[in-house]
Amino acid sequence: MSRKKVKFTKGELKKQRDAQERFERYLPTLQLKQQQLQLEVRNVERVLYLKRVEIDRIKEDMSEWIGILGDKDVDLSPWVRPKEIITSTANIAGVTIPVLKRAEFPTVDYDLFITPLWVDSAVEAIRKLAELIAETDIIEEQFKLLSYELRITMQRVNLFEKVKIPECKDNIRMIRIYLGDQDTNAVCRSKIAKKKIEQVLAAA
Repeated sequence: MSRKKVKFTKGELKKQRDAQERFERYLPTLQLKQQQLQLEVRNVERVLYLKRVEIDRIKEDMSEWIGILGDKDVDLSPWVRPKEIITSTANIAGVTIPVLKRAEFPTVDYDLFITPLWVDSAVEAIRKLAELIAETDIIEEQFKLLSYELRITMQRVNLFEKVKIPECKDNIRMIRIYLGDQDTNAVCRSKIAKKKIEQVLAAA
């Protein structure tokens, strides 16, 4: 990245000072946001892990009886697939993320006299798993959004800390040196001019 050319003037000196002050004022806000996002990303990551563990546990429990679903006379699919996933949104450290409210399923409608007794329990268990999977998908989206915002925020913090603020300080230092040299040269020229005038007057 090429560095912008700096003018060695008092106006530029003020501009660089104002920029440094602005960066230093905004940096703590960015650092606080970075800390909040890091905490939230860790929390979401932990929740996501626990949800996946729970899904594995439910699947393992279901493996003991899932074989009976092979009965061609019993098709649970119309009742265990969510017909709609209802979500809302939340704001975490300035990031809008989706949040699961509930999963809606079709109304169970079967003949109580000819349907096996275990169907109710099977439908309830599979619905719970389906809703948990839907929730996990949404939590994964939360993790993705928060991680992206964290990465952008960290880049901005690094930009301010390692580039912008040091660059302003360096520019201010160089401008001060240049202006100081100019003042010194001006004083020297003034003294030389004064001496020449005195010499002319003395010769006259």
